[in-house]
Amino acid sequence: MRKGTSTAAGLVLGFVLDRVFADPRRWHPVAGFGSAAAALEGQTYVDDRRAGVVHEVIAVGSVVGIGVLVARTGGASARSGSLVARAGGSSGRGTVLVTALATWTALGGRSLVRAGYAMADRLEAGDLVGARELLPSLCGRDPSVLDADGLARAALESIAENTSDAAVAPLLWGAVAGVPGLLGYRAINTLDAMIGYRNERYENFGWAAARVDDLANLVPARVTGLLTAVLAPLVGGTAGAALRAWRRDAAGHPSPNAGVVEASMAGALGIRLGGLTQYRHGIELRPTLGDGPTPTAGDLRRAVRMSAAVQVGAVGVAVVVRMLRGKG
Repeated sequence: MRKGTSTAAGLVLGFVLDRVFADPRRWHPVAGFGSAAAALEGQTYVDDRRAGVVHEVIAVGSVVGIGVLVARTGGASARSGSLVARAGGSSGRGTVLVTALATWTALGGRSLVRAGYAMADRLEAGDLVGARELLPSLCGRDPSVLDADGLARAALESIAENTSDAAVAPLLWGAVAGVPGLLGYRAINTLDAMIGYRNERYENFGWAAARVDDLANLVPARVTGLLTAVLAPLVGGTAGAALRAWRRDAAGHPSPNAGVVEASMAGALGIRLGGLTQYRHGIELRPTLGDGPTPTAGDLRRAVRMSAAVQVGAVGVAVVVRMLRGKG
């Protein structure tokens, strides 16, 4: 099996594993990385951008190094021992296996879909207490100040953004850089979620984490936007409406990537996102994205269906990219 084919097969298998098993509830490697990064922060923290750069390099660089070692070890162990291995077959199977496990580790698409449907169920049942309890699993906003429509909007915007962050981006980085790309991207995205904030503690120290995450997601966010436009008819929308909202509204968003995916989702669904947004660290006035009414629980359910479809589309894109690269 060619190395490019092996990696592509591993990406597909890893996606299937995520769909069947979702994230492990215990001993998740991402949680372990988060604990290690928090411990590292205790040693590297200074209210200075240079300290944040050092923190980013150590934390992400170590994970990329582990990814390189895992990829080499998996291929080498599979190459040893048999006539089939000497012909390259077992080497290919080793690449499939380690890529699949790394993909499963990096993806969070199934958990995202599950949380989105659970939120829609609670909102439709009028269970605001339960919806507020669930919201922190999707985003960092203050649920105590949100009514039903506010909870639906917060969840929907998170579904749009995390479709890119938790599914499309890992698959594309895996297609481009194999296991190191998968694990390195997940480390970058996790660090951004931990310290990439504009608050008193992280304005300087978290600057590098936020900027690196922006760069890592530039292409994946735009692939997500394009897939959302192409698949808009699945939720009763049109590609034209999604692309118009993207072109008109995305640039006004403070994030160069979240604006793209949220605007294209709003256009595809025919709803309006943005506006006053309350986080635990303060209040932000976000630009309006899309046209139409504010989202309801039914719109959230449509957004989750769109997310699931985009994730499947991203697998196809990743396979094509990997086969074009032709390397393992």
